Order: sequence, then structure tokens, then C-alpha cells
Amino acid sequence: MSFRTLCVAAGVDGQSFPHGGKVSAFAVRSRNGGLNMELKPLQIGNLTVEYPIIQGGMGVGISRSHLAGAVSANGGLGIISTAQIGYDEPDFERNQEQANLHAIRKHLEQAKEIAGGRPVGVNIMVATKDYPSYVKAAVDAGADVIISGAGLPVRLPEYVGDSDCKIAPIVSSEKAASLMLRNWDKKYGRTADFLVIEGPEAGGHLGFKEEQLKHITTKEYEDEIKKIIETVRGYEEKYGKKIPVIIAGGIFDHEDICHALSIGADGVQIASRFVATDECDADEKYKQAYIDAKAEDVEIVMSPVGMPGRALKNAFVKLIEKKPLPVSRCFNCLEKCNPAKVPYCITKALINAVRGDIEHGLIFVGANVGRITKIVSVHDLMAELVGE
Repeated sequence: MSFRTLCVAAGVDGQSFPHGGKVSAFAVRSRNGGLNMELKPLQIGNLTVEYPIIQGGMGVGISRSHLAGAVSANGGLGIISTAQIGYDEPDFERNQEQANLHAIRKHLEQAKEIAGGRPVGVNIMVATKDYPSYVKAAVDAGADVIISGAGLPVRLPEYVGDSDCKIAPIVSSEKAASLMLRNWDKKYGRTADFLVIEGPEAGGHLGFKEEQLKHITTKEYEDEIKKIIETVRGYEEKYGKKIPVIIAGGIFDHEDICHALSIGADGVQIASRFVATDECDADEKYKQAYIDAKAEDVEIVMSPVGMPGRALKNAFVKLIEKKPLPVSRCFNCLEKCNPAKVPYCITKALINAVRGDIEHGLIFVGANVGRITKIVSVHDLMAELVGE
């Protein structure tokens, strides 16, 4: 019997493994319950996704057309991150907004071609400078869905207008979910097409305070999920439509997916595992950083605008912990960022990372990155996730 099997049999929750991995709360509970099921399609209004698996949006440049297109082509819902998506466009240095708007259209068109007509979506952070322009560009370019977090997308319905683009807020608490749904209901007479609940084990920017991330328990998180699902049910009744609830953060394998579905979710969102794929848009050195990572290499860092995130503790993170890095120029990425006061430039750090300069870049990761041991194709990963 393996060490991992012993831990699972004993009900050990969140314990480290010799190779640096970690049993997620979802994985332990699902294995104890022996859950294994055939995954049903995810229905979002008139959109049908073969498997209830959404690939999380990852910027800068981690999930663009190649990754998102491949995920959709293999039965999931591929998501392009618009965060500085045009970082490698010729005019990016001169005009970030125009470069990004051009890249949104380009990568959506390329992803849809790869996907063979299956749905493809985008993730747009509310904190993005000129957020409305990005939303409208995605709609005009034919995005099937828009997922929006890093703030509450209170005006998202206004920006998508009467298009058929499906919209979903990312929330981490019942309070946030209730606020969003109530706001859209009263102001726009509509509700969410689906909703993403992002938990404390996710990577990137997180909807929790730093202290919450250290102390929140699995039971508390699952209780919060159930409260959110109950809130959503009320709006389903009012609008006479199904509002799928998607769980994100700490979802690693098929049994995790089964557990998420067993507690009332309609699907899951997975990000970190898709980094270690052939089709991921990041440099190979970035992918290898995921393969080499151990559980102890992950820590919570603060973004320049005060939002906590989970990242690898590399040379860059160690440096910014000691002293701020002066920002010589602004890349106009975040609405509330003041270059004169922030400890470092997040755009520069993320661009360095995606290009393969991993020691001078910021590498966001999910809590289970230590369990990723090899790079595979999206096809093989999807087959594993759906239980084939």
C-alpha cells in the first residue's frame, strides 16, 4: 500500500507527501466515499459543453488561443485570459490597450478555429484598466462566455448588452454571491448565466484576506459553497432558468470532480493542471517550474494593489519580500495601481515569467502544484479528468 493510499485510508486531510505533493480536501473526501461517476454535459443556457470542466483563465499569456482551443476541442470549456493578452504584439510597448484589444480578437478567432466550433470563453478581471472596453471587444469577437473576478463585476450586464454572450461572476463567499445576484436583478432585470465559486486553494488573485487563507477549514469552505448554492436556487426559481454553479480551487483529479458534483455543484474549474500541457501557451521553462515545484515552494504573496495570491517562492518573490522594486514605467494594467507607490510592477513580473525568465518573474500556482509530475497533452489530461 502506497504512502498516499495510507493517508487516504486514515482520513488524513491536506498532508504533504515525500515528493512534495498534497492530498486536497476534495481528493480525500471523494476517495473515502468511493465516488466515481460518468460526467454529464454542462448546460449553460443554449450552450452545451460535453464535460462539466472549465479551464481557468490564466494571465499573462498562460491561457491564450492554443490552450483554450485545445480544451474546448477535447470537450471542456477553454478560457482565454485577457490580462495583458497582447504582451507580444508589436505595438504593446507604445499602446497597451490597443495591443490587448487586437489580441483579444486574434486569440478568440484562433481558439475557435482550433475548437472546431465548440464554445470558447474569456476571463476578464474587473480590476483591469478600461474594463468595459475589454468586455465589449470580447463580445464583438464572439466570446461565448465571459467569466469575471478580481473585484465584483457589478456592471457586466450593461457592457455585454443584448448579446448572447453568457456571463458569470467569480465569488468566494455567500455575501458576495448574494450582492452580485441582487445587484443584477434590481438594476438590469437579469441574473447570472452561471457562477464560479473560487476557493482558498486556487492560484493567482484570491477573494480572501490573507488571514482567512491561513485558517479557513475544509468544512467551512464546503458550508459556504452550500450557502451559495442555496442563494442561487432562489434566483433560478425567480427567472425560471438553470444557473450552473462551478467550483474552483484545489480540484486536481476525477475524484475531486465527483466530490464537487456530489455536494451540489454542476461543474468545476481547473487551472494549474492545464499549465503542464503541451498546448499551454507559456514557455517550456514556465511549465517545468510547475513540474519541479514542491508543496513547500508555494506561498501567499501580495499583488501591488493589495490582493493576496498564491505563487512559487522563487528568486523574484524572495527579492520583493526584502525590498520594493522601483517601477520605471507603467503598463496600464490595473485600474487602482499607482506606479509611484507599488512594491513592484506585476505586468513586468508576469511577462518575464511567461517568456521563461522564471527567476525574475511571478509564477502563480494552485495549492496542489506539488502533485503535478509531468507534462501531458490536453487530450490525455481531459481523458484522465473525465475518468477514462
